[in-house]
Amino acid sequence: MACRRAGSGEPLLLLHGIGATRDDFAELVPRLAEHFDVLAVDLPGHGSSPMLPTRPTVESLGAALAADLDAHGLDRVHILGNSLGGRLALDLARRGRALSVVALSPSGLGLPPERALQGLLMAAARIVNKARSPLIERMSHSTVGRTALTAGLRALPWRTSKAESLSVKGGFAESEGYWSMLWNAVLTDVPTGLDRVSCPVTLAQGVLDVVASAQTVRYVPLIPGARFVPLPWAGHAPQSDTPVAIVDLVRQTAAQA
Repeated sequence: MACRRAGSGEPLLLLHGIGATRDDFAELVPRLAEHFDVLAVDLPGHGSSPMLPTRPTVESLGAALAADLDAHGLDRVHILGNSLGGRLALDLARRGRALSVVALSPSGLGLPPERALQGLLMAAARIVNKARSPLIERMSHSTVGRTALTAGLRALPWRTSKAESLSVKGGFAESEGYWSMLWNAVLTDVPTGLDRVSCPVTLAQGVLDVVASAQTVRYVPLIPGARFVPLPWAGHAPQSDTPVAIVDLVRQTAAQA
């Protein structure tokens, strides 16, 4: 998978959500690189990473990420994941590949009506961004444009950087196999085996998250020792809403490993 690496220290893997790219963490990477050897990857079919040759389920995506860690000579890593990336972080922890996990609004535990709403929101984001794809680059140059590109995902979208806003182009607008991944890895995914997670896990969700509803807190009783932290004034993808709080969560959780 396409990867950008920065910093030094213990390895930290960054996993974005469906419809984004590794640039969704662009403003967090310099902060995290002061403490960790940061690997930000594009998930299969997103950004510069090719699609998987198999159905993009959480199981197959997790296996591909584990193989990618092997290729980098890494056994266990700290992981920060958002949305589908948070769900994949928990899957890697289940596989014994995580030193610690911070999962921001992980998918997977929505009730049927919540999954239907999430599917509608993600479908609308795909259709709208595909239609305005030729304009995204120009929109990313202004605060108004960046706000329009990330509204709904960020609670404070005007804080989004140019790189972060451009992630919707390599994600929602241009990602390959989007519909298959949405169906197989998000809408029909049912997590199992979470009782085998043995590393420190912090589950966090923006209190203004309109995408994942109450999914995050439902993971707490399923994962031994997991804790839940609400993020005030933050949305579904809170990387630019509360960057300081997220870095603190990663450092605190890693310190427990």
